[in-house]
Parts: sequence; structure tokens; C-alpha cells
Amino acid sequence: MAVNLENKIDRFERVAIVTGANSGLGYEAALAMSQRGLRVVLACRSPEKAETARRSILEVVPQGKLELLPLDLKKMASVRSAAAEFRRRHDRLDVLVNNAGIMYPPYAKTEDGFESQMASNCFGHFLLTALLIDLFPDTPASRITWLSSSAHKSGKINLDDINSERRYSKVASYGQSKLACLMYALELDRRLKNAGKQIRSNSAHPGGVISGLSRNMSQTALQLMKYTILPFVTQPAAAGVLPILEAALAPSAEGGRYYGPQGFLEMKGPSGRATIAKQALDRDVSEKLWQLSERLTGANYHGMT
Repeated sequence: MAVNLENKIDRFERVAIVTGANSGLGYEAALAMSQRGLRVVLACRSPEKAETARRSILEVVPQGKLELLPLDLKKMASVRSAAAEFRRRHDRLDVLVNNAGIMYPPYAKTEDGFESQMASNCFGHFLLTALLIDLFPDTPASRITWLSSSAHKSGKINLDDINSERRYSKVASYGQSKLACLMYALELDRRLKNAGKQIRSNSAHPGGVISGLSRNMSQTALQLMKYTILPFVTQPAAAGVLPILEAALAPSAEGGRYYGPQGFLEMKGPSGRATIAKQALDRDVSEKLWQLSERLTGANYHGMT
């Protein structure tokens, strides 16, 4: 059921991290959270772009409390450095929006040996969350929100070739990465509940939003779609961010849930509960993915089983 987001958001100063906050959905999330009184940490790969985003937000919210945090999610050393820097500045974290990502790049391996989409979209966020999770107050207002996509519905977790070393499809790898993000959200929420914690882990997707993620798509195809199907299945980033804000800020948003647009094919429209594909609910694969991710990244979730 569609909801009125403004009536659901708890308004008091908290500390939030938004990854990839310099553009697109990340920027809109940082702006909206700043407007709602949160102290927002813009965790971005490019300090210059992050500073430009900070200044832009301050033009809208002159009293906004904004910080920059260098973070390159493709590099696990950068993730560890960013987490350590955040801990030097803060002794608590209330909201973490694991937003940043890439889509459809040519095949490339990171310095850690990971396929670039899995590194940027999944492994970096998995490690970052582990390094900061003990800073969250044990309250339902503490949120960890993972960005997924309708692409998760066609995704498949290839545990035997998670980094696509034997065969690479940019579309299949993206689908795998978005499925993995949703599975991380659900699995983490189960583990938090098992540990007796009130912290909520959930996921959201923006529906159809044309953003910087589309830079690797065929521009000819995009132009063709612009005048045919895109008006029916896309919406501005400012609308696409609403499910993210619901998941991360609304008191009624639950852990272990998935939020997205409620309109045609869940691609646009008001925010509400979204459909989770069957494969995302596979507990056996989820646990194996979690264990594999821990081993690959060195993440330690402080005994949460």
C-alpha cells in the first residue's frame, strides 16, 4: 500500500552515512536527510565531486550539517580507512545507506581480485557495514539500508564463480550484485534479530531512474527508449529516492523488508512494500553467500550468527 512519507519520518538529529552521495539517488538521499535535520556524511570516491555536492546541498539547506568521507568501495583498504576515519570523528552511527554502485562496466578486476560490480555494489558495502555495526544504538531507529534493484529478479548467485572469472556478462553480474545486496539485507536482519538487537536492516529500490549508472548503456538505445517506453517506466531521482528514505527513516519501516515504487511494474509511483524474488529468500544460498563474503573481505560481524 502506498504511504505518505512525510507522516512517517522521525525528525531529530542523527548521524547518517550515504555512500555515493555526490550524484543521483545518493545526492537526493543526502539532501533529503539534511533537510530533515540529520548530520549527513557524504562517503564518496571523488573528494572534488563530494565537495561540489556538499555546496549544492548547503544552497538548499544553509544550516545543513555535512561532512565528507573519502571512500572507494572497489578497494577494501579504502573501506577500512574510511571506517577508521569515521570512528575517529564519531562514537555513534544511526543510519547507513549502502547506495553507491556501478552498472554494466567492461570486465575488470580490482586490486583485491574482485569483479568490479561485485566489489563496488556488494563487497565494499558488506565490509563497511561490518566495520561500523557496533556503533549503532540498539534501537529500531537505527537503520542499515541496502540498495537493490528490480534487476535482482533475474539475478543468480554463482557461488563457484562469484567474480565471473570463467565467464562474464555485464548484465548477469549486475543482476547478481543487486540480488546479493538484497540477500545481505535480509540475512543481516535475521542475524540482528537472533542476537536480540533492535537495529533494522532492510533494502530498497528506486524503480526506473535514469542516472549516472546508465553511462555504460548504449546511448543509441537510451535515446530510442526516451521517446517510447521510458516515460512509462522511469521517474526522476527525487522520486526514486522515496523508497530509500522510507526504509532508512520511517518509524514504521521494518527490518527484513524491501521497499520500492507501487506503480506500473513497480517502476514508478509512491513508495511502499516491494516484491522480493523467490531466489532472494533462499536461506541456504544466503548463508553461503554471507560466509563467502566474510572470507573474501575479512569482514567480522562480531559473532552474529
